[in-house]
Amino acid sequence: MQQETLRDQVKEKLDALGEVEIVVGVPSYNNVRTIRQVMEAAHTGVLDAFPGRRALIVNSDSGSKDGTLEEIRELGADSNTFLTVEHPLYPVHHLTMPYHGVPGKASAYRTLFHITELTQARALAVADADLSSITPQWFGELLRPVLDQQYDYVAPFYRRDKYEGTLTSGLVYPLTRALYGRRVRQPIGGEFGISRRLGSRFLNGDVWNTELASYGFDVWMTTTAIAENFHVCQAHLGGRIHDSTEPTPDLSSVLAQVVGSVFGLMETYDKVWRNVLGSLPAPLFGNPFEPRPDPPPLDVGRHLASYRQGMRDLLPVYERIISSSQLRELNSAAERPDAEFALSDEVWVAVIYDFGLAYHRRVMDREHLLKSLTPLYLGWVASFARQIENESLLRAESRIDKLCQVFEQLKPYLINQWPLQTGESRTAS
Repeated sequence: MQQETLRDQVKEKLDALGEVEIVVGVPSYNNVRTIRQVMEAAHTGVLDAFPGRRALIVNSDSGSKDGTLEEIRELGADSNTFLTVEHPLYPVHHLTMPYHGVPGKASAYRTLFHITELTQARALAVADADLSSITPQWFGELLRPVLDQQYDYVAPFYRRDKYEGTLTSGLVYPLTRALYGRRVRQPIGGEFGISRRLGSRFLNGDVWNTELASYGFDVWMTTTAIAENFHVCQAHLGGRIHDSTEPTPDLSSVLAQVVGSVFGLMETYDKVWRNVLGSLPAPLFGNPFEPRPDPPPLDVGRHLASYRQGMRDLLPVYERIISSSQLRELNSAAERPDAEFALSDEVWVAVIYDFGLAYHRRVMDREHLLKSLTPLYLGWVASFARQIENESLLRAESRIDKLCQVFEQLKPYLINQWPLQTGESRTAS
């Protein structure tokens, strides 16, 4: 199956190149406006950071129709720009190929893992093709821990404003941190660096024909690396700005896909996380970046309206999912005036654990269950936005850390409620 991911002509090119030490991958799909910037950043970044190491830059395209491939071919046509350099011992080769199978990043990643294995490269770094904020320094940050310090997985650490990435900050990060005991701030980041050892593990995983390969692959990689005791760290990358013409996806669908992936992995690794209490930091490399100016305030009123509407319309659903004590707190919060609205960390954490348990027990259709979380999530966002409205980014991050600690403190509730398989006994309390 692995051999089918690469065309014969591509394998011939790889055979001609022989072994390389570094592979940089740029998956693309209709990214004509940014592909040149990203590919040039990859080229410059590798040459600047690793002038004496042989590298291969791979674009894996999923069938672009907007001129992306033509842009890359034009970019690689000038050998003086891409193959003639002053200080490296080896040229940096460029290779473009379409990838096939299920559309999406996972197919591109599979191609990149395969190339890394075939070339015997020590490290692979991957960056999205639609980034307008990327710099050459990103690639050195993602690769150095693997090449120089024997890390297997380098997760990105982005500079974000205090209202950005609330799904990660309020749910995905604190939940994965509490489950698996590692503080990886961006468990679903689009950029990463990995060792060949971990790439082989990913390549031979049983994920490729599952839903995770369609929309949960990033969190699968992070979770697999942590849960299976690979050496994990983080790297400062700065701001992450996409150049996208795609319409904003529906929030409930995004939430269902992301949270469903995390909950599904809870089932895969339940024997791991049920024996983990507390968390340890993941080393963070690189130089911190200055925070952005404070963003404009969120539309809290709109979020609260959605929360209250959800509490009215979905109450019968919530009664099947959420414990009665937490449901009373949620109803009480819905009745307060906007200026007094708040959801405590303890209530939010208990709600997420109840949803995880209901997902595992299949108390109802899973998609329906996950989408019903949307109004409650918007309520948490409104509550969090109120708490940090006049706070600095540093203070806002401290609030997230406090939330993470509550996830860890209340984890025994999840452990004790999680159904055991026949013959198992509980070892954490």
